[in-house]
Amino acid sequence: MSQTVEADAPAGAGTPSVRRPSPVAVGMAAASVTLVIVGFAASVGAFPESWNLGLADPIDRTRRWLINNQTSHWLYSVLLNPVTDLADAGIRRLEAILRWFPWYVYPVFCGLGLWRVRSRVAGALGFCGVVVIGMVELWQQGFATLALMGVAVFLSLLAGIPLGIAAWRNDRFASVLRPTLDAMQTMPGFVYLIPFVLLFGIGRVPALIATVIFALPPVVRLTDIGLRNVPHPMVEASEMFGATERQTLRLVQIPAARPAILAGVNQTTMLAMSMVVIAAFIGSGGLGQDVLRAMRDIDVGEASEAGIAIVIMAIILDRFSRGVATLGERGRGTIAVGAADLQAIRWLAVAASLVAVVGGLVGHNEFPEWLHWHFSPFVNDITAWARDNLYDIGSSGIGTGPLSDFITLYMVTPLRELLSSQIPWPAMIGLGVLAGLMARGVTLGLGIGIALFGIGWLGMWELSMDTLAQTVVAVVATLAISVPLGIWASHSDRFQKLADPVLDFLQTIPSFVLLVPVITLFHVGRIPGIIASVVYALPSAVHYTDLGLRRVPAEVHEAATSFGATRGQRLRRVELPLAAPELMVAVNQVIMLVLAMVVIAGLVGGGGLGLETVNALRRSDAVGRGFEAGIAIVLLAGILDRLTRGVADRLRPPAAT
Repeated sequence: MSQTVEADAPAGAGTPSVRRPSPVAVGMAAASVTLVIVGFAASVGAFPESWNLGLADPIDRTRRWLINNQTSHWLYSVLLNPVTDLADAGIRRLEAILRWFPWYVYPVFCGLGLWRVRSRVAGALGFCGVVVIGMVELWQQGFATLALMGVAVFLSLLAGIPLGIAAWRNDRFASVLRPTLDAMQTMPGFVYLIPFVLLFGIGRVPALIATVIFALPPVVRLTDIGLRNVPHPMVEASEMFGATERQTLRLVQIPAARPAILAGVNQTTMLAMSMVVIAAFIGSGGLGQDVLRAMRDIDVGEASEAGIAIVIMAIILDRFSRGVATLGERGRGTIAVGAADLQAIRWLAVAASLVAVVGGLVGHNEFPEWLHWHFSPFVNDITAWARDNLYDIGSSGIGTGPLSDFITLYMVTPLRELLSSQIPWPAMIGLGVLAGLMARGVTLGLGIGIALFGIGWLGMWELSMDTLAQTVVAVVATLAISVPLGIWASHSDRFQKLADPVLDFLQTIPSFVLLVPVITLFHVGRIPGIIASVVYALPSAVHYTDLGLRRVPAEVHEAATSFGATRGQRLRRVELPLAAPELMVAVNQVIMLVLAMVVIAGLVGGGGLGLETVNALRRSDAVGRGFEAGIAIVLLAGILDRLTRGVADRLRPPAAT
């Protein structure tokens, strides 16, 4: 917030004090307006190339030095190589353990586990899902993905839970940790890979480290939040019975915060899953490698098989971790489970354990060949038909091709030209500073100005404007679809129940996989990335819109109705204004998700910063340029994140803020 002063009021006057902007805010606003006027008056074009800091060359030289000294320098022999060997040994050991068990243990375990924590239907679907992974001959790739993800989640929890406890104990530490976690969550997953490729090269170890850092924030935040929300009377009762501070934490506070901590475990697991798939770019192997290879070969059938295997694994992990997190709240799962059922489950678990041990000793580790079945030929046939018949339907001007051309010619290209060339760079910086001043005050305005200058100094101005144009188009399209759906869900419980499974499914799919069906219909270019971004961000926006409208008090509805407001008037003039803070949070989440997905869209020719990042992971001579693009992505994401958060705080009532 900008600093303010109160105007002097006559003594005894009942009028509230008038808040005036500080001189610093006034000066910054004047400077920003001057930048806008001068920029347009002087017809300044793109950011001057002569101001480029040229970070790419030093980074490339550092990369070459690291490669040449991997066997001799103490940095590797003392620190990096031991870390690499230990991490790689842990992944290999876990993968060997997973492969030791007979194949039939996994469908039985998933079926019984999901039956216990969710429902019989979930158990049956889990059993069938694991069998499908084996049927498409992705059994060993699934183990590789699961081993890397398992070690990453273990390390994330090992570091995240103590950090959350430390943040809960020390407000000063929490105030330092919070912006760090914000930056970690704002940064798209692809960007994490570049610095670790610089240090460790390609392989599973840099993928593991990047995954741990990417997946860490949720468990830290939710551990802190869970401990802060433990009822104080519980702590006082424990202290009255003579428990020490450590005993109270271990026996009272952590058990009371268990649902929040387990929710953090769920989020960390899903982030690790999505990052492990993305890490296929740097040679992590597993299912992501199959998707990447199939996409490079334009083999949609093979990519679909690997993509569906990833989705099945992600859904099973999500449902299982969610079920464990809410098991205490729901008693014994989503359905009533009697004593006889529990006894049967226990006996089945014991029998499955014995069979697993015997099977592991005897063999039966490989999924049987007689169960193999591939649906990729059918998918390729459908893809060929869609390519030949849906891309351009006759001379009617409809189809995926004309739609792609329309979005490109009349939305993306004009907006990209407007941002990159028609609006001068000083005017863009001035407008950004003004937006920050209005959203949150001097600090945000100054930060946005520095961040925009930083993007220019990195030589990424035009590419950043290209990425921003794609992001804006995708965000507008997402909100145009999601807000009406969220309104419908908030007014219809039946529609909400029908929509929730679909939205949960879309939220569970790793972002990488969404590109597979889209490139089938729209080929390569910017449009597939934008459409995949819309699908990826849609569930979050629908959920937040629904949540915000459902939080409007019933008394407000009744008051508006009693004054004769129609349903449409009540929605426009009462519900949407009161739900504005949650709607801005929805906008914030959509922007972050779309920006992350637009970067991934560089795989299919999306252009902008994403393409530079992908090139850095593909070519060793482009690491420096990719590092600059990664920093620009972080700066752009930070600007959009802080702006939307600032607007949301402005719209929030003072008591809520």
